[in-house]
Amino acid sequence: MLNIFKIALRNLARYKRRTALTSLLIVIGVCMVVMFSGLAGSFKSMMIGIITDSSIGHLQIHRKGYFSSIDTMPLNLNMKGQGYKKIAKTLDGTPGVEAYAPRLKLGAVLSNYMESTNVRLSAIDPKREMAVCPSLVGRMKQGAPGPGEDLLKKGQVIVPEKVAKSLGMKPGDSVVLVATNKDGSVNGMEFQVAGIIEDIMGPGGKDAYMHIEDARSLLRTKPGEVTEIVVRVSDFNRLKPVAASLTATLGGFLNKKGKPAFELHTWQKLSPFSNIANMIDLMLITVKIVMVAIVLISVLNVMLMSVFERVREIGTIAAMGTSPGTIMSLFVAEGVLLGILGTALGLILGVGGLLAFKAAGVAFSFGRMDNLIVRPDINPGEMLFLSAIVLVASALAALQPAWKASRMEPVDALGHV
Repeated sequence: MLNIFKIALRNLARYKRRTALTSLLIVIGVCMVVMFSGLAGSFKSMMIGIITDSSIGHLQIHRKGYFSSIDTMPLNLNMKGQGYKKIAKTLDGTPGVEAYAPRLKLGAVLSNYMESTNVRLSAIDPKREMAVCPSLVGRMKQGAPGPGEDLLKKGQVIVPEKVAKSLGMKPGDSVVLVATNKDGSVNGMEFQVAGIIEDIMGPGGKDAYMHIEDARSLLRTKPGEVTEIVVRVSDFNRLKPVAASLTATLGGFLNKKGKPAFELHTWQKLSPFSNIANMIDLMLITVKIVMVAIVLISVLNVMLMSVFERVREIGTIAAMGTSPGTIMSLFVAEGVLLGILGTALGLILGVGGLLAFKAAGVAFSFGRMDNLIVRPDINPGEMLFLSAIVLVASALAALQPAWKASRMEPVDALGHV
């Protein structure tokens, strides 16, 4: 077998220009896939990390029916304190759950005594919230807490960046929040601005934060009432089995009508970015299919030309007693060597391009976020998979010309003009 590859390599060297052009096509295809896969994959991972680690968590649990009305934040679909305790006990005993935090969600009017605007408030338990969304602090533009300090205290509110800019607010200012309670009555309370937070995605960039005990006072809810429970899993790659386990357990909690009392949703259901992530995956598959087509067409074309040009040579080695199987192996080896050469150079160029992007620190904007830095990761497993695809495609493309060469009759081949 080693001798066959030596002869195949020598044959490729005899036709340097053709070998170089064919290899160049494979190099371009492999390099394109490596670059696109590295950049798009890193962008996808980065955005999922930002969204889950600083906003919505990995999972959320709501009272049954809340999710279908989540944009209006209906207060009558909040969980009661008893329901929260049941779920908390379940989460404490579920393997793979790292942390969980309760939230109250409400809409309110934020005023600086001269102007006012509507905001969407997430009322949080600061310590638990930092456990499920550890990157939340990183979104603070002003008033970020120091190490070991809570994100905010009772009597404070964190204002979204665009609202703070439009109303001229800064940390330390006094503001008023006015909210409508579940029974329709209106209540208002005075707060102090603890900080300014940047927006990620969402309606109008109006997502603010306050302490959950303040929200209960503002809404006059019953003790322990929450809107949702945000869950963080210890291993993001095991999100599906953890979600499936929790869904099965929560299905055992029934309401007075004998139907499931709670519902669980992963981040894919909660964030519109999941559609973009799916599109990225689809585009990656498309690019790989294009690359395989390039390899197949290039290798098939060059091997057909090679067989056509070397008919008399094939007839000579066949007349000398070379078996059809050996002739076929010789041409398949040439195709595989073309694949190896193109893959090696393509990987080197692709990885080099990714490292150049990483070193350059290219910044971009997405959604409401600015100055995001591209830091492409190099995935060895992806590289190996890509190499395997190219080599298999090269071998398959060379099969038909190799089979044709192995079936030539020596007399006919030697008489070929």
